[in-house]
Amino acid sequence: MVYLSFMQAADALLARITVDANILLGKPTIRMLRISVQQILQALAAGQTQDELMREYPELEPEDFQSVLLYAADAVGEQRVYRLSA
Repeated sequence: MVYLSFMQAADALLARITVDANILLGKPTIRMLRISVQQILQALAAGQTQDELMREYPELEPEDFQSVLLYAADAVGEQRVYRLSA
């Protein structure tokens, strides 16, 4: 039951990440805004805080940051490395 609740919450968060070929050339964005997942991840990696980003982009909501991190975690989770023998 707890797992189902987590999955429903994760699905709701991931629904905040949108892809539209007409917005930022189809890059994943937050709620159809012109704010990309990559942009937020790079800002966080550079040391900006969530509060700073929310002041810079007042349309952002706390759940958007959770969505970005969950999306990135899923993207990394999809990566596979295969050993090739020569």
